[in-house]
Amino acid sequence: MKPDYKNWMPKGMVLSFAAGAVICLIGTVASAIWAPPGWLKTLTVIILAAATAVLCGAAVWCFCLYRAFSYNGKRRLSKTIIEGTAGYIRLPDGGKCLDVGCGSGALAIAAAKRFPKASFIGIDRWGKEYSSFSKALCESNAEAEGVKNVSFLRGDALRLDFADGTFDAVTSNYVYHNIPSSDRQAILLETLRTLKKGGSFAIHDIFSRQKYGYMDAFVKKLRDMGYRQAELIGTADGKWIGKREAAFMGLSGSALLYGIK
Repeated sequence: MKPDYKNWMPKGMVLSFAAGAVICLIGTVASAIWAPPGWLKTLTVIILAAATAVLCGAAVWCFCLYRAFSYNGKRRLSKTIIEGTAGYIRLPDGGKCLDVGCGSGALAIAAAKRFPKASFIGIDRWGKEYSSFSKALCESNAEAEGVKNVSFLRGDALRLDFADGTFDAVTSNYVYHNIPSSDRQAILLETLRTLKKGGSFAIHDIFSRQKYGYMDAFVKKLRDMGYRQAELIGTADGKWIGKREAAFMGLSGSALLYGIK
């Protein structure tokens, strides 16, 4: 039995763009051949041809991301990021870690393998936009990996159902930028609220100014709040992702928010 961590680029999205491009191409050819001559025919052909080009480009882009993220491909970018983030987690024996937005369980399981004497909880809303991810899939992957110190629950990153100071570590990967919000820094604080004094955090995401505002100011805020350590470590500068690759994939601004409370 092998784990199946799926793909961060849903296969359905790749196929949908490809199907759309084929349909528009057929419409373009059909209009060019059989539509009555005139300005309406010309306009229809132009619009359908443009739509074909756009959808074809989107399909190619999605396919490139799908190949790069695949756990079974050559690039295996997902695995690189998961293992890299897990490498920043610090836990004592008997400690507890929360993984927010666990998806298919990859990060929680990778971290649990590193700390067999600690316990891990992965939470996710498992929304319809990632319908291939589920609690059952996470549990199946943990079983396939032989990991028994991890459990999975349905939860909401905006309102975590845990008391302050519950965990010795909190982590997340590429989650918060997907949550519609005008204040994603507040979501970070909600996660960090559950961290014990002296606990560590490793949160990887696209920390662009457009999505998060001024993260340098946020890091300073954490330090002013008494966090022993807080820093933003760029990961799209060759650390895990190359600059050009990140720009092409829409991952520019990827960084790891790491520190100790």
